[in-house]
Amino acid sequence: MTQPPLAEQLPYHRLARIAPRYQWWRPLLGTLVVAVGYVLAVLVLMLCSLVLGLALGYSQDADGWPEFGPVPGTALDLLSIAVGIPVLLLTVRWIGRRPAGTVSSVTGRLRGRWLGLCVLTAVPVLALSMGAMFLLPSDGGDAESQWVGWPAFGRALAMLVVLVPLQAAAEEYVFRGWLTQTAGAFLRSPWAALVPQAVLFAAAHGWGTPWGFADLLVFGMCAGWLTWRTGGLEASIALHAVNNLFAFGVSAAVVDGLASDETAADAGWQTVVLDVAGILLYTAAVTWWLRRRRLERTAPAPLPPVHPYGSVPGQWPVHPYGVLPGHAPVHPYGVLPGHAPVHPYGSAPGQSPAHPYGAVPGQWPVHPYGAVPGQWPVHPATGAPVPPPGGAHPGAAAPWPGTGRPAESADSGEDTPRTG
Repeated sequence: MTQPPLAEQLPYHRLARIAPRYQWWRPLLGTLVVAVGYVLAVLVLMLCSLVLGLALGYSQDADGWPEFGPVPGTALDLLSIAVGIPVLLLTVRWIGRRPAGTVSSVTGRLRGRWLGLCVLTAVPVLALSMGAMFLLPSDGGDAESQWVGWPAFGRALAMLVVLVPLQAAAEEYVFRGWLTQTAGAFLRSPWAALVPQAVLFAAAHGWGTPWGFADLLVFGMCAGWLTWRTGGLEASIALHAVNNLFAFGVSAAVVDGLASDETAADAGWQTVVLDVAGILLYTAAVTWWLRRRRLERTAPAPLPPVHPYGSVPGQWPVHPYGVLPGHAPVHPYGVLPGHAPVHPYGSAPGQSPAHPYGAVPGQWPVHPYGAVPGQWPVHPATGAPVPPPGGAHPGAAAPWPGTGRPAESADSGEDTPRTG
């Protein structure tokens, strides 16, 4: 029996090909749609915030934009990044022709328990790295180190806990998710698919110091490798969200800290060394967890459609326009029960057609081994028995039809009387 073909197992970076209707241009068109859709979503959000600011009477800056303050302004900035999540998921569904959850992981969803475990792993590791940064010599003024007070810090922290994970997840869905899978649609090597997203991720944060760019590049590569190694975005989202929560939390604790325009791209080499150490330590910790937990790392690709000129295993092969010229249909396990093989242009050369249950209507019945025992061959037109010349009746003891006398010889033209 022919075994059905096994489905190809696709790693995370190749999941763009999991679509049953995958075509090479879909990832490229989807990238354009994500970019245009994101810009439109941000414009709508900015327009809504402008209308809301004017309606609530906020003061305006030189450009006529409402001045919401550090905490609401930071919330608006975080929301302007988070709106990329629905834009991307809709693009995956409509343009990519595959489930939106295939960007989350190979299982088609975010794995909650694994995400929680990664968060619990990232908190102590990054807290250690962030705490070491406070030991570095500070080059700021007195205003940067002034404590804002618990009420202001509590309001800022509540906003950050809600919006920072969404902002971090949006960046992971775009860079480690969509861009990695777009490159993986054309490149089998995971490393080749991870490099473009890491470079774009570092460039998206602006051009600051070379050390800052290197820090972001290492972050992008480690997060990308964790995504490929674990088969999903959970580990990279945990790393990104916890890292940003610590960074924003420290800024929110001081006066006007959230109003600063500095990003990770502007970091000095001392800060970068400690940050890279934390990233590498987290990557090693997640790798250690992977040795003790079984995670799905691949997803089965859809089976290829049946070729129109090939046969489906276990079924009768049929040419799409009828019987293939010059070939007789053959059942894959022999003759189909209840049917005799028939040549497409009549009887096969050197053979006589034989119906499995009797004579073929309108044709001379021929038993495959000669005459049927006990019967004379019947003429197809008249239906009368026709004895073959020089042959004996197949059943010698049987009487001639219409008489009470048996036939003992077919050589004579007249009956031989029985003697006592």
